[in-house]
Amino acid sequence: MGESIGNHPRFNILGPLEGWDEETRLRLGGAIQERILGTLLLEPGKVLTVSRLVEAAWEEDPPATAMHQVRKAVADLRRRIPDGAAVIVTDGPGYRVAVSDGQLDLTDFSTGVREAKAAAAEGRTAEAAELLRSALALWRGPVLAGAGGPVIEAAAAALEERRLTAAEQLCELRLALGESAELVVDLRGLVSQYPLRETLRCQLMLALYRSGRQAEALEEYGKVRELLVEELGIDPGPQLTKVYEGILRESPELAAPAVAAPAPAPAPPASAPAEPPCTLPYDLSDFTGRDKELAQLLACRAETAGQRTRVVAIDGMGGSGKTALAVRAAHRLASDYPDGQLHIDLRGFTSGEQPVTAGTALDSLLRSLGIPGERIPDDAEARSALWRATLANKRLLLLLDNTVDAAEIRPLLPASPGCLVLITSRARLVDLDGAEWISIGLMPPEESGRLIAETLGEQRVEAEPEAAAELAQLCGHLPLALRIATARLRNRPRWTLQYLVTRLQDETRRLDELSAGERSVAATLRLSYQVMDEDCRTAFRVLALYPGTALDVHSAAALTGTDTRDAEDLLEFMLDMHLLQQPEIGLYGFHDLVRSFAHSLRSPDTERDDASAYVRLLDYYVLGTNAACSVLFAGRREHDPGFVPHPAELPLLDDARLARTWFAREHAGLLGAVSAADRMRLDRHVVHLTRNFIFALYESGRFNDFKAVGHVSVGAARRIGDPVLLGVALSNVGIACTRLGNFCEGVEVTEEGLELAVRRGDRYTEAHCEGTLGLLKLLLGRLPEAVVHLERAVALEREVGAKRQEAESLSVLSTVFTEWGRYQEAVETGRRAVALNREVGNRHHESGALVDVAFGYAGLGEGERALDVLTQARELYDPDAGAEELALLLALSAEVTYRLGQEERSARDAEQALELIHSTAVPIRQAKTENILGALQRRRLAYDAAMELHSSAYRIASAINYRAEEAHALYGMAEAAQGLGDKDAALRHRAAAIELFDAMGLPAHRRNR
Repeated sequence: MGESIGNHPRFNILGPLEGWDEETRLRLGGAIQERILGTLLLEPGKVLTVSRLVEAAWEEDPPATAMHQVRKAVADLRRRIPDGAAVIVTDGPGYRVAVSDGQLDLTDFSTGVREAKAAAAEGRTAEAAELLRSALALWRGPVLAGAGGPVIEAAAAALEERRLTAAEQLCELRLALGESAELVVDLRGLVSQYPLRETLRCQLMLALYRSGRQAEALEEYGKVRELLVEELGIDPGPQLTKVYEGILRESPELAAPAVAAPAPAPAPPASAPAEPPCTLPYDLSDFTGRDKELAQLLACRAETAGQRTRVVAIDGMGGSGKTALAVRAAHRLASDYPDGQLHIDLRGFTSGEQPVTAGTALDSLLRSLGIPGERIPDDAEARSALWRATLANKRLLLLLDNTVDAAEIRPLLPASPGCLVLITSRARLVDLDGAEWISIGLMPPEESGRLIAETLGEQRVEAEPEAAAELAQLCGHLPLALRIATARLRNRPRWTLQYLVTRLQDETRRLDELSAGERSVAATLRLSYQVMDEDCRTAFRVLALYPGTALDVHSAAALTGTDTRDAEDLLEFMLDMHLLQQPEIGLYGFHDLVRSFAHSLRSPDTERDDASAYVRLLDYYVLGTNAACSVLFAGRREHDPGFVPHPAELPLLDDARLARTWFAREHAGLLGAVSAADRMRLDRHVVHLTRNFIFALYESGRFNDFKAVGHVSVGAARRIGDPVLLGVALSNVGIACTRLGNFCEGVEVTEEGLELAVRRGDRYTEAHCEGTLGLLKLLLGRLPEAVVHLERAVALEREVGAKRQEAESLSVLSTVFTEWGRYQEAVETGRRAVALNREVGNRHHESGALVDVAFGYAGLGEGERALDVLTQARELYDPDAGAEELALLLALSAEVTYRLGQEERSARDAEQALELIHSTAVPIRQAKTENILGALQRRRLAYDAAMELHSSAYRIASAINYRAEEAHALYGMAEAAQGLGDKDAALRHRAAAIELFDAMGLPAHRRNR
């Protein structure tokens, strides 16, 4: 039944969803409530946004009121569950479920599996088996009884894989404990469910053999071999073949082990935290050799605990197996680092690409730890600080792969004791202080022989031992070369080892290269390349032009000029040839050495084909980004690109979630494509691809990338000589400058764009530039000029019917009026913006406009009306929007509620606003929010806290010339200093503030906001 523990409810999801309050089963409501609760329980402790819960609750076509219904369902669940508000917790943009030890069968299962792994590693086999048996007994059927849409189904599939892996591990432990006949029935049941699972079939053969049923064991091999050939077109793997051959020879190695004494009773189960993140690559099942180096790495287990972050770096030539060794060690050490095991490829030696920067790497790592994108700062130093703070008191294993620069990885190193960092690099980074180094060279001959036998099968090696030894020598004892050679032999079962050796010997020039360091890898790759037909060779070369890290079938189809089905066949063929890797299902990537080899194939003879391939990719990106933007940013102005893109098959991009996911996955590819198009002087592609891309960059808060590609677009538009396109590009750079605090630069580029628009009579771009200049002049404290620009923008936008843009200009104008102390005008202008946003269906901007109205009411002293408007704004707030907008809303709410005497709510809103604003990287919002909260602390007479907030706001505002907030910060610092008794500082800060206020033309009553 799964009763609750003490006074806490218990939930079961490994089967039909159940909730229990002691012996009473909870009534959880209808299907929507159950799907929401089930989704939260699948990721205990993790914050899930409301939009994510909408996706889980409705398989497709959610109603317009879906987000409201989710909130109602959560409220209903809280009423039905004892102490429900403590179980389902509101956290930032969404909800998370908080369960402790013994409250959820999923965490109990994870704990049991983890403890069993640790027990097995320490030789407590019987205890490990009992722990796994107990963990598997928690399963009552399919996860959540198979109910739910794609979100739940995807999570359920992953959990089912974990259950099956645990079942395999239990069978392995039972075999190790001497069981055989009693295992046969259980294994036959599992094999019937999963007939292609070679591990289970191998265990069944072994159990039958040890039970004296040799013929049945051999019969099982025949069955699985026939099934594999029929279903997948492959032969049984090395492990299964090895057991089969051992049974034929009646090898003593297959005999049952002596039964060990019973292990002591297992200790009480430890607490069951949420499943830690693990992004380690797949550990090669046939990893062979490197015994000495692996032992050195595994020694970190004993020596690292509780002392310091240990940094161990592995260096060696390309293709020597550094990554495989590091991944094997990381998997073996994983149980010692219970807070997670993370991997990131820094792409230090990837031809044609820049290494991953520290900032980009930190972005990826923080997201792996569950930090929402909107909380990740843009600044690399701030990201590093957040990374180290997140790792405080944690034990985590970090694998930094393919490193080139010590300076770029220093910000990634944890400061907490007890973490382990593994680094791989082709060259020793001598300036990485404190690192321990393990150098690996070519494999010893005996290890090369073992690798060939493991990957090819002992039977074929024993038939030609001399040829196997010569093959290892010809491959330079380099793991990459050995694996490619044996893969060819596996795919050519009629080839002999000697036949392949003879082919290698015929390549006289290549044999010389094969023993010449890194070029030996190129020679081995060239051998695989030459066995392909001409179409595959061309495809291999042009696929390497892809500028990102992992391409899908649509990008591949564009590059190769085929449809997606043929592209997938090509990708899968090259995957089989080990010329491509598969980081995840549906994505394909080149190892850096393979990419280097492919690039070496380019020549003057291939230039035309290569250029055509890249143009097709750029055309695909133009079409794809345009389709995604049409979904995400409906109503935007369309521009004729001036060229007809090559037709391309696009992925499914018909809803906002799919479009955002595509933009996020293609981020690196799009950045690379813009750069490549710029190098190739494909200027119209640059301009139109960039225009689409920056919409997504703006929404996702990647303002540095926004500005960078914006400048590239400006250069391309200048070369084209099209003033309309140049005006648009310049205006976009100006928008980026407003978010990054580059106000003077923003004014300069936007004024140039305005001049071009006026000269050409482009009223739409003219309006956009006027609005941008209004915002920039506001930020610079030039309020009268800001009003002139914004009123022009509003008039022009009304003239051309750009209602969405008109609403944005009205919102900024409302802010100017509030800053100036013209509160009634601020309210009226803000109300016009609200109405327009509501008319065009822009809920996010409607929420922002309501906040502008609330600022006006607060200035008029109408607190109740301000609070009512803020409540409406909070209901409309989009959880996927930037946290800085919610922070500003909450800061104003804290101020208003304090004035209304609601001190408890005020303190709560202020605390949440401060937490949110410190997780963002939008300086203009951070400065304003901190000044509002500083003023609130002064009202509370908390002058130390007020001084800290105003000082921070001053540092931010003065660095970017944000004059209004710089003045408010100085005035707040003066008031705080006065309260602290520091009269000199108070006089100094007040004088500086008054000087700024006078320069801005602000009246005296606006100085103490």
